[in-house]
Order: sequence, then C-alpha cells, then structure tokens
Amino acid sequence: MDFTVSDRMQKLLGRIDAFLEAEVFPRELELLRRPFFAAEPELAKLRGKVKRDGLWAPQLPDELGGMGLSLEEHGLVSERLGRTPYGHYLFGCQAPDAGNIEILHKYGTPEQKQKWLEPLVRGDIRSCFSMTEPESPGSNPTQLECQARKDGADYVIDGHKWFTSAADGAAFAIVMAVTNPEAPPHLRASQIIVPTDTPGFVRVRNIPVMGHAGEGYASHAEIRYQGCRVPQGNRLGQEGAGFLIAQERLGPGRIHHCMRWIGICERAFDLLCRRAVSRRIDGERTLASKQIIQAWIAECRARIDAARLMVLDAACKIDRVGFQAAQVEVSLIKFFVADVMMEVVDRAIQVHGALGITDDTVLSYFYAHERGARIYDGPDEVHKVAAAKRILRKYQS
Repeated sequence: MDFTVSDRMQKLLGRIDAFLEAEVFPRELELLRRPFFAAEPELAKLRGKVKRDGLWAPQLPDELGGMGLSLEEHGLVSERLGRTPYGHYLFGCQAPDAGNIEILHKYGTPEQKQKWLEPLVRGDIRSCFSMTEPESPGSNPTQLECQARKDGADYVIDGHKWFTSAADGAAFAIVMAVTNPEAPPHLRASQIIVPTDTPGFVRVRNIPVMGHAGEGYASHAEIRYQGCRVPQGNRLGQEGAGFLIAQERLGPGRIHHCMRWIGICERAFDLLCRRAVSRRIDGERTLASKQIIQAWIAECRARIDAARLMVLDAACKIDRVGFQAAQVEVSLIKFFVADVMMEVVDRAIQVHGALGITDDTVLSYFYAHERGARIYDGPDEVHKVAAAKRILRKYQS
C-alpha cells in the first residue's frame, strides 16, 4: 500500500508547520496556564489568522467551507496539529464539534443546518455531545438510562450524563436518549439537539480530571436533564437511529484521535531527544550517552512509526470501502496508539527528571489530560475483545 505524501499535501503540511512554529509554540505554555475564557480572545485572533491563511476546517468538504481533505489526508494534518493541545481548536477541527458537524451535515434538516450547523462550521459557537452516563457502562450505549418521552409535539428529556466534553459555554448539546424502551437494544435511542439555555438543562459542574476542572472548551461536564422540553423537530435522523449515528460519528473520530495522539508522540519524542543531548550528567557526557536512554529512543521511534502506518492503513480502508469493513483495523489502532502515546510521554517525562512533572513543559499537560485515551471512545479491553471476535469468525465458519 502506497502512503506517499503528494506534493500538494507536503506543501499544506509545511504551511501548517510554519504556522505552529511561528504563532503557537512560542505562546503555548502561556495560553495553557490561563483559564480558557481568559485565553479565548487570544485564541480567537489565532483562529482568524488560520482562516485568512485558508487553513480552516481541513476535515470538512468544500461546500461547508472546509478544505475537502480525505480521511487519510486529514489524518496527516491531525498528526501535525496534535503536537500542541490547542492545535485542533485553532484550525476548527476539534472534538466534539468536528463529530457533531459530520452528523448535522448528514442527518440535519435544512432548519437544523441553518440554525446550528452553519455557525458551528464558522466557529461562531461551540457544541457538546452528551452520551456517557455515570450509572450505566460507557462502553455499551445500548444500556443508556436517559429517556426522552413524547409529549404532544415535544420530547421531554430526563437523565444524568457526565463527561459531556466542552459543555461549558456550548450553545447546544446533541443528546443520546432512549425514545423507545420497548424496541430492540440498538433501536431504542435517538439523538436530539438540546440548546443549553433550555429550562431543565443543568450543568452541575465541570468534573475535575487529575486535579483540574478546567473551563470552556477544555472541560468535561456533569449534566442533568430535568424535564428538559424540546421540539421533536430537534431529533437528528429517524427515531431509534441514535446508535447507528453514534457509530458513524465514532469511526472517523477514532482516526482523528489516533493521528492526534501520534502528533503528541512526535512532540514528546522531540522533547525527549532534545533533553537527552543537552542534559549533562558529568563532565562532557549527556543523558544521550547512556544505553538505556538510547534503547528508549529506538523503541519509541519504532513504535511511533508502526502506530502511524496502522492508522493510515485504517484511514485508507475507510476511504476505500467504508467504516463497516474497517472495524478490526479501527479497534486495533484505538488501543495500540493510545498505549504507544502513554509510553512515549512517560519516557519523555522520565528523561526530563523533575522538570518533566512540572508545568514548565507541555509534557505534564499531555500526561494528565491524555490518560483518558485508553478509556474514552471505548476502553482498551473492549476494543481488544471486539477485534479478536471479528478476527476469529473466519476460523469458526
């Protein structure tokens, strides 16, 4: 399989690299130390520069104002942007908005698109995706307890969600709720747009993660839906199609996540190597002279390169034959790349010594905020079991 990067993509990636080097990396730590809303005006200026440079929304088709990249091409962009925590946000391709844009584009009515999709694409508003519940297994959305019952022309939603990422300051949520509890498990739930100013939408708190609650885009919220009434016209797609839509949203989303994680790997690897050659341990010798450090460097390089090829292979297969045919590949990359990322970040921290666990480098941010990679969008264990079962089918038939 040919993963040669075209001249067009090489030029695009070069432009992105140049923007990050000139505009983002020099002010990265300063922005990360500020609360999101305090940093938002500066981030808005940077987003404006991205738009003026014609680099906005690389994952979106031309008709939505994006760059029209394939999934494989956007994977390469996602890797570059993943090197900094604000990369995807600055370029208009951040989760959860990117996934919400995809399903609004495919399933939204003309009215929904005008009211929610268009300003979301422009970056004028933010959104959130509300599916995970504290009382039911996040790895099995067929067990959701949140319900949306019909009352006249409306749905009345009652339920308890958490890890609704970026809900703080979002204009609307897309909520996964059971609309027909008597239906087969995969046909019980629907996805419904809920404006966050709707009475009964209660953001209880931003959940502290590794000691940091965060705010705005950089947060995960606990939400209660308490008699939250919205029109049935806010439903996305057919009633009972929530699980199908969620799967379509998560497939490409896992490619985006995995390539972002590889970007984190590359940033951590770069910091690791720079530290190894600059940190003197006695006289003229540096950490790079130690064989254990050399072994870590070789192992990290090999695993990063292997992870990248696995993700590009999965993205290429989705582009060619669709997500359903690439389910094994997607499950494999989800747990493999997350594990590689955590190993590389941990090695980089170890090489930095005490400096590595401070906020004086970006490594501590990656360590605290990316540990969830082995849990969200399906824990490692679920993906391993799912991949193994599909692999074994051809031996059992």
